[in-house]
Amino acid sequence: MEGCSKYCSFCVVPYTRGEEVSRPLEDVLTEVAELAADGVREVTLLGQNVNAYRGRIDKSGAATRGLGEHEPQWADFALLLEYVAEIPGIERIRYTTSHPREFTPRLIEAHREIPELVDHVHLPVQSGSDRVLGAMKRGYTVLEYKSIVRRLREARPGISISSDFIVGFPGETDADFERTMRLVDEVGFDSSFSFVYSPRPGTPAAELEDTTPAAVKLERLQALQTAVAGNARRIGDAMVGSVQRVLIEGRSKKDAAELSGRTGNNRVVNFAGPQRLIGTMAEVRIVAALPHSLRGEVVTRV
Repeated sequence: MEGCSKYCSFCVVPYTRGEEVSRPLEDVLTEVAELAADGVREVTLLGQNVNAYRGRIDKSGAATRGLGEHEPQWADFALLLEYVAEIPGIERIRYTTSHPREFTPRLIEAHREIPELVDHVHLPVQSGSDRVLGAMKRGYTVLEYKSIVRRLREARPGISISSDFIVGFPGETDADFERTMRLVDEVGFDSSFSFVYSPRPGTPAAELEDTTPAAVKLERLQALQTAVAGNARRIGDAMVGSVQRVLIEGRSKKDAAELSGRTGNNRVVNFAGPQRLIGTMAEVRIVAALPHSLRGEVVTRV
């Protein structure tokens, strides 16, 4: 799907890419089936707010997908995930980027019921302050965000959560930022994309008074990134000794004599192995955690 209908006060996307538009269900499934036939084992479903997907169901092709005549004419994102998971050859499904406002109970349940969904969700929060979230027009509270995370972890224990943060939004106080740091600690984000706020011409936030010095914003950003890095390090350390199912993507960027793959929770693993394993799944024992990757050894090909 493309576009966005959320109109966050800081974001230019709805004005440049238009409203949310979803591809028909059958179009997506046909493309994924073609990829699977070519040997693709993992797919990523993309959208500005991908979990807002509402795809039209083509009744002429509904029977081939197990859809009866009384099924709805529109598929939500959870239904799309169900049918993608049924396509032969697809062993892993990722999606990005999701929006908290569209994280429905059905989507949370999909993480319980669909083993092909990876153990990772990217769920942008932007701030840990309700006051700032209101000014951003995000449409949820911190408590609602934490409730989503709690229910996700109940459905899929051990799932990794990554997020986006905007630091120094106009009017953000020290107290607001401390609430963001508290949220980072409570949720234990695995990684993040975090930036100092910069105004986008034509957006409502560009008209807001911004009196926070640039140096203060940078200090806040560094503190946030340090905290998230600490979470990531602890999560990586806890993975040492475990056996992870890894999709082997190719040669390691740092050592062409080694292979590189990705775990279900989106960690890069480098390890020794023959080139013939590229494009396959393997069980890999994690032997060391480095700042931005893991070291492993192949246990068995699966």
